[in-house]
Amino acid sequence: QVQLVESGGGLVQAGGSARLSCAASGRTFSSNAMGWFRQAPGKEREFVAAISWSDDNPYYADSVKGRFTMSRDNANKNTVYLRMNSLKPEDTAVYYCARDPTGLGSTNDRVYDYWGRGTQVTVSS
Repeated sequence: QVQLVESGGGLVQAGGSARLSCAASGRTFSSNAMGWFRQAPGKEREFVAAISWSDDNPYYADSVKGRFTMSRDNANKNTVYLRMNSLKPEDTAVYYCARDPTGLGSTNDRVYDYWGRGTQVTVSS
């Protein structure tokens, strides 16, 4: 079993910043890829960012590119972060981290096998 716990959400003003953390524990492996997804009310869950196990070059959804930065703790590769800058009201959602067991960091949420419970990010205008 793998447990993923997100933290760092909250209420942020438009234009502000926030940093989300995701800590993995349990039966984790250094070859994991990790991803961030989000789901806004009434909308489907969507890909935000992912980082593969083989390199530290994450990739992003177009909607967040240039504003969000995903990183991995170099000392503890079981922790990933999502730094969110220039937040917009449309970024309001529950943010989830998830593990991709293939190690590739897919944009397809069906590939991910373990999910955190999510953390709410609300951006006020």
